[in-house]
Amino acid sequence: MQRLWIRLCVTSLLLIFLSLPSSADSGQVPPHLSPVYGLAMHGEAKYGPDSVRLDYASAQARKGGTLHLAAFGNFDTLNPYALKGSAAPGLSNFYDRLMGRVWDEPFTLYPLIAERAEIAEDRSAVEIHINPAARFHDGTPITADDVLFSFETFKREGRPNMRRVYGLVTETRKTGPLSVLFRFGAGYDRESVMIIAMMPVLSKAWWSGRDFSATTLDIPPGSGPYHISEISPGRRIVYRRVADYWAENLLVNRNHHNFERIVYDTYRDDSVAFEAFKAGDLDLRDETDLSNWTQGYNFPAMRSGEVRRDVIPHKRPEKVRGFIYNTRRAPFDDIRVREALARALDFSWINENLLAGMTRQVDSFYPNAELAAHGTPSGAETAILAPYRETLPPEVFGPAWTPPKTGTRALMRDHLRRARDLLTEAGWDIQDGTLRHKETGKPFSFEILVGTPDDEKIALSWQRNLKKLGIHALIRTLDSAGFTARLTRYDYDVVLHYWLSTLSPGTEQILYYGCAAADQPGRWNYAGICNPAVDAIALQIADSRDRADLIAHVRALDRILTWGWYLVPLDYLGKSLTAARTSLARPDTTPIYGYVLETWWEKGPEQDRNQEQKQEPTKP
Repeated sequence: MQRLWIRLCVTSLLLIFLSLPSSADSGQVPPHLSPVYGLAMHGEAKYGPDSVRLDYASAQARKGGTLHLAAFGNFDTLNPYALKGSAAPGLSNFYDRLMGRVWDEPFTLYPLIAERAEIAEDRSAVEIHINPAARFHDGTPITADDVLFSFETFKREGRPNMRRVYGLVTETRKTGPLSVLFRFGAGYDRESVMIIAMMPVLSKAWWSGRDFSATTLDIPPGSGPYHISEISPGRRIVYRRVADYWAENLLVNRNHHNFERIVYDTYRDDSVAFEAFKAGDLDLRDETDLSNWTQGYNFPAMRSGEVRRDVIPHKRPEKVRGFIYNTRRAPFDDIRVREALARALDFSWINENLLAGMTRQVDSFYPNAELAAHGTPSGAETAILAPYRETLPPEVFGPAWTPPKTGTRALMRDHLRRARDLLTEAGWDIQDGTLRHKETGKPFSFEILVGTPDDEKIALSWQRNLKKLGIHALIRTLDSAGFTARLTRYDYDVVLHYWLSTLSPGTEQILYYGCAAADQPGRWNYAGICNPAVDAIALQIADSRDRADLIAHVRALDRILTWGWYLVPLDYLGKSLTAARTSLARPDTTPIYGYVLETWWEKGPEQDRNQEQKQEPTKP
């Protein structure tokens, strides 16, 4: 009887405990989680709950007008998150995310669908609280069920980067109608919580029962500032601003998304798009052809003042563009050969004759950014590199690598002499004008894979100097599909391509330069780099304690990569070249990542950018 009484008491207490509201339902913060307004990768967020607008948005921005933009190639799906199909341009304005990224901080997120987030100190968990006002375009509320459905869908059928990070989540739990908890297991890092917080949200009611992996041109309920008003598959898509967009006055959106309509027309290639721009069919153009920038803008609209050109500097990393060696193949597995061939490139000639004299030569794997190594290693960098001293070239611990300086015939003769010495050390010798391996007699020949006629011109310049060393280089120019197929399979000797990082490098670095990625086709380790020091430091980057620690790790990695001579460095610009209708206005402030098109607007008849009034709005 006593045991029965005890059991009844325990059962009653358990029922009382289970009937109490959870911490999420009661609005209390779980003791192991702390609320944040801005979620920064490192340090503190720049903006707080009382911030009126982002510094690179303008109070003078007005709503209205139509923006005509170019897109290239066909599109056959409105789902940019699945593997199949070519997604329509502009869908980033159609789907909102839990939190929105800003562009004047290296990597910080602010509330969007998520009204707030609560995270564990070690970033092993995050609880997302949905804004009660959040709505899909069909008027239905966004709920925890939509978030959980989206997570499971992306984890199962999303793009590889989504599946990889979402796979680190070991527990998901709905803690309330508008709140979801995510817990991470082994392998997570500081960036994992950021990736979850950037998750787009799908409508469970609409997507349930549909094949997410299939292409679709049926218009789903979006949640962003624009909805799709017109679609002509493969030719045109038109977005119209959502008149009652629930998130218009949130910090990440204030004075953004100003055009009433955004129209994307597709073009076969850039030359056709440029003709359309000159004819007035397009409003804005990012110019990537430097010779076109210097010679192609003498047309009527430019002369009449209807079109303006702007050079807009930025501080983000540029592409690490160059001739990338495939070190999986001999003789490119020999660092002496790689350095020798790099010394045969006359970058100054290429810049002056093919790139309008406007570019700089890549001197880092993070060119144009504070992440690039410079001078001798700092104390922090040395401490990071020290455990691998015996396996690294001694140059890594000295002054930062710089590309071979060119510009005169005397300099090129010196480089070619040094190249011959290096090739001799590596076992190659000139015989009857042909460079041959001393032991096998095999001639030194290889293929350079390129994807555009302009890149072919650059390759021809390198080819001429390689011939002076007795090397036969065959240039193979492929169309986009053929180039991509061989790039994906790592099927090349040397390829003219690039890597690209952000101001907050993370887990992608191990996919760019790690041993495992070198053996996995479809990753991005184009050079086949496999170095234990690179693996270790690349993995540490995503777990850096603060911004200074991150920079020290990235610069240490940069020193190893540059002194490895994994590519023949080419060009970068360090600024954006834009041409636009003078009826378009943009804010005076440009963030570190460059201009943000979402903050542009169409001028009214009374507006003049150069006489912009400094007027602060009332606090929302």
